[in-house]
Amino acid sequence: MEPMEPPAPVAAEHVTAFRHFNRYFTRRIGVLDDHYLGQDRPLGEARLLFEIGDGASLRELRSRLGLDAGYLSRMAKALEAQGMVRLSAHPRDNRLRMIEPTRAGRVELTEQNRRAGAVVAGLLEGLTPPQRAELTRAMATAQRLLRLAGITVDLVDGATRDALACLDAYADDIDERFPEGFDKGDLVRPHEVSGEAGAFFVAYEEGRPVGCGALRRLEPGVGEIRHVWVHRDARRLGLARRLLDALEREASARDFTVVRLDTHAALKEAQAMYRACGYREIPAYDDNVYASHWFEKRLDR
Repeated sequence: MEPMEPPAPVAAEHVTAFRHFNRYFTRRIGVLDDHYLGQDRPLGEARLLFEIGDGASLRELRSRLGLDAGYLSRMAKALEAQGMVRLSAHPRDNRLRMIEPTRAGRVELTEQNRRAGAVVAGLLEGLTPPQRAELTRAMATAQRLLRLAGITVDLVDGATRDALACLDAYADDIDERFPEGFDKGDLVRPHEVSGEAGAFFVAYEEGRPVGCGALRRLEPGVGEIRHVWVHRDARRLGLARRLLDALEREASARDFTVVRLDTHAALKEAQAMYRACGYREIPAYDDNVYASHWFEKRLDR
């Protein structure tokens, strides 16, 4: 089996533009200042104080912020020494370290939020209301695309814990959406979407599975795409198309010239995506009781 085609190379001008914007924005909001927002701490400690909220475990914060354990521990101890937080063991698990704000920490965070809001308001004052709305829309687009860029789509064995968890979540999701419900017994079997028989992809965002898609062999030269699913928290990013593209490239690598799929009448958005991605509706090719639309796409070699 040939390896999947790598993604298109990133143009140098796109890299340059991204770095230029990053340098400009971080300078304008004072990220490089050791006294972020005029308070007596750098951005890292200020952000940690914000993320702690009413209290959290260091393990949770490390996962959420993607920080090295040692670096997080040093920042937590610095905030503790300043009287901003208190560290303690979890009441039911001594291995778990908890961190919560003190009264002084809550006062500090309130002031931090006030100053941050004032900085943003000051930046936006120079724009007209339509320009502010335009900027807000542009930032929403940038956040959506950056989230999508940060998600990886990995080929995994269909029997892995993440693959099975995604299938389980998919089944629960469509069981709510289908008027007749859904029987988990109708999910693909791990051996059908692993090794020579097929493929299974899991989408990860910051280490958390947020989507999946399966490919299995129907007959010589023909593959079937199954169970394309995106977690509700990761929808409207374009991730379903990423998954579909990965499945199609894998099908091409396996010398499939055609891929087919079916979908339920209730999944209007899925039908629209398949049509937009070059799939044409065909007569029923299987007896799937949940299907009301069947699609096919010929793959470019």
